[in-house]
Amino acid sequence: MSIQVNNLVKTYGEQTAVNHISFQVNKGEIVGFLGPNGAGKSTTMKIITGYIHSNEGEARICGLNVQESPLEIKKKIGYLPELNALYYDMYVKEYLGFLAEVHQVPNKKLRIEEVIGMTGLTPERNKKIGQLSKGYKQRVGLAAALIHDPEVLVLDEPTSGLDPNQIIEIREVIKSQGKDKTVLFSSHILQEVEAICDRVIIINNGVLVADNTLPGLRAQFQTESLEDIFRKLTYSN
Repeated sequence: MSIQVNNLVKTYGEQTAVNHISFQVNKGEIVGFLGPNGAGKSTTMKIITGYIHSNEGEARICGLNVQESPLEIKKKIGYLPELNALYYDMYVKEYLGFLAEVHQVPNKKLRIEEVIGMTGLTPERNKKIGQLSKGYKQRVGLAAALIHDPEVLVLDEPTSGLDPNQIIEIREVIKSQGKDKTVLFSSHILQEVEAICDRVIIINNGVLVADNTLPGLRAQFQTESLEDIFRKLTYSN
């Protein structure tokens, strides 16, 4: 399995953000990671990618413990965080070139062109990142996650700020990447999850409340609507 989370706990003071959750994601799977705001999704993703440490439990990427092998883990993961931090004074190609150098990407120029085409950045390739719209900045973040051809993709709200046409294009990129990579994908747009994901994990108040295929969840809750399932599992008066 490419992502393995075992009994993960993360606390901030007296608040428990992630409460003993466990799951795994295998190569070739695209798994939707859902929950209301404050449920612990982004915290879990930050632990998986090595940006913060857990208080208990462990996360493994391709068999490696995230805390014990942080540099090796970052070579294997492409991460698009919810708050997509970019260097606004750099040009798109310059930024991707910088990241390609960091990751020691072979055939750097060819790979940059591939990723620019893949993410629909061709019209904006020679612009400064700070001049781009929110949607194109999001595409740059996705390109940055893909530049080193990682085995695992962790995408936190990857379609945020995109218009409907751009969402469809990025959806196809994610689906194509999921054929030979492991993808953990967070979104509040449930239609996107239904269109992209093989399986859905739902957490609420830091606790895992569902881990099943979409057909399995629909059969369990006797409804075709992922929105209805989500509300039943996460809504409280």
